[in-house]
Amino acid sequence: MTRFTPEQLEAARDRVVPDVVAGGLSVLFCGINPGLMTAATGHHFARPGNRFWPVLHLSGFTPRLLRPDEQGELLSYGLGITNVVARPTGRADELSREEYLTGGRLLVEKVERLAPRWLAVVGVTAYRTAFGEPKAAIGPQQRVIGSTRVWALPNPSGLNAHWTAATMAEEYARLREAAAGTP
Repeated sequence: MTRFTPEQLEAARDRVVPDVVAGGLSVLFCGINPGLMTAATGHHFARPGNRFWPVLHLSGFTPRLLRPDEQGELLSYGLGITNVVARPTGRADELSREEYLTGGRLLVEKVERLAPRWLAVVGVTAYRTAFGEPKAAIGPQQRVIGSTRVWALPNPSGLNAHWTAATMAEEYARLREAAAGTP
């Protein structure tokens, strides 16, 4: 893995990280926003301590552990990645409430256009803020966007110590099973 200097990571704050999307996906995973490592590499969930890729594999969404630079392979499994907020930051707490709300509105437009079966927001706090649902909990939500169902998943960041990779994989697997049963 490439090592970046603090200066190189800071320079990535202005980069746009392209979505990995297509129409009609089974699940569109939605991160909070790109971290600086993601912005520097151009690959989602690129920070070494982030557990997204291992959890995706442990939960059965992918047949093998993918690296962030293999993110394009997700499309072959009917999966994609986007973010609530496009602006890269060092930490999610650098985002304003207004950015979350604007991101939520833009996300609704994207989901209406792409029509995945499920939108999976990885971070219940981000979901609560972006969609104005302060009592939302991990799991399937009442909200439907067009024909797309919504699921709030635990944030795979290494900073989320309340969830282990194994317990996250169990929740992600619940979504995988629901997505498999969705007509």
